[in-house]
Amino acid sequence: MEKSPDKSTSFLTKLKLNCNGKILSLAKPVIMGILNVTPDSFYDGGKYSSEKKLLIKVGKMITDEAAIIDIGAISTRPGAENVNEEEELTRLIPHIKVIRKHFPDILISVDTFRSIVAKEAINEGANIVNDISGGTYDDKMFELIARYKVPYIMMHIKGMPNNMQENPQYENVVEEIKSFFTRQLKKLAKLGLTDNIIVDPGFGFGKTSEHNFEILRNLNSFKRLGYPVLAGISRKSMINKVLNTKPVEALNGTTVLNTIALLNGASILRVHDVKEAAETVKLVNTYLNMR
Repeated sequence: MEKSPDKSTSFLTKLKLNCNGKILSLAKPVIMGILNVTPDSFYDGGKYSSEKKLLIKVGKMITDEAAIIDIGAISTRPGAENVNEEEELTRLIPHIKVIRKHFPDILISVDTFRSIVAKEAINEGANIVNDISGGTYDDKMFELIARYKVPYIMMHIKGMPNNMQENPQYENVVEEIKSFFTRQLKKLAKLGLTDNIIVDPGFGFGKTSEHNFEILRNLNSFKRLGYPVLAGISRKSMINKVLNTKPVEALNGTTVLNTIALLNGASILRVHDVKEAAETVKLVNTYLNMR
């Protein structure tokens, strides 16, 4: 097993993200609101195809205290088919332009694993790159992040979205994910990047329900890598398989697991339901500060 990169600075120095000059403090957890501009996402596919609906949704998420809007143009639900680069750009870039025009101060994260798409998105106003592949699908992604020096969310995935849930196996899911992060963090370090990185263990991306709960139980251990941890649990199958619910019925389960994620060290919650997640953060912070 590879050792985690040695950090010469304390973890506290990692609790700020420099987003193209905009500083986001992670001294207390923040909310990332999910905005899917795809026709086939597992929960909200096709809901925000018009500019009016898009702006209403973004405005509500900001009012409900989202610090980041995460916009994606490819469904990564289990079994999803890939979308080519041209189609991804066609779906994504106009929406980023509209959001940036009407909400100039909000932080925008682009959910893509393609360096060319990330580049175009940054040039149109995106502040953060959220890569489900952790740099493994596009070998030019790390070079792009190094060039633009934007915050980078490194997620772990086993396989591809169209096959990731076909009997995923691990000897030790937590240690294998940590080993993956260690390797990828070393690659970024060689490019001069040791800050502005967030790690995401990838709930549901090539993991069984048992794997997901093992990750959740050990979420705090990922902070030992020296970077903030993102938890993306919202309305996922790890909830629905236990409660026998559908995604539309999974808000209560999401809140419960988000609470556990916060207690176990999550710095960012990626969610469909911003208001409820923001309330969860406030209650957990109050509880922790009274101890």
